[in-house]
Amino acid sequence: QVELVESGGGLVQAGGSLRLSCAASGSIFSINNMGWYRRAPGKERELVATITSGGSTNYADSVKGRFTISRDNAKNSVYLQMNSLKPEDTAIYYCNADGIAKYGLGSRYFAAWGQGTQVTVSS
Repeated sequence: QVELVESGGGLVQAGGSLRLSCAASGSIFSINNMGWYRRAPGKERELVATITSGGSTNYADSVKGRFTISRDNAKNSVYLQMNSLKPEDTAIYYCNADGIAKYGLGSRYFAAWGQGTQVTVSS
């Protein structure tokens, strides 16, 4: 079983910065894509940023130029550096990863979500 654990959320004033971290654990053979999603109050969960195993990145238009996603493949971890935060960035941020994990005597594809970490930006 693969588990994702996020950390780094909190309360920050507008214009400030936060760095989110997410570590995957379990019997993992490989991780393909990792990413961050968020759900603001009263809204659907939306993509924030993703990164492939090769380092290719994709960002939501609303965070381009302010957020940076990175990963450490050796640590099965993904990070989100958030700068110039705005009140509209307030949300629960979720980590996501997919790949191949050990399953019995073989392996199988997995897609996992973290429990979420709260980010609150005050005006």
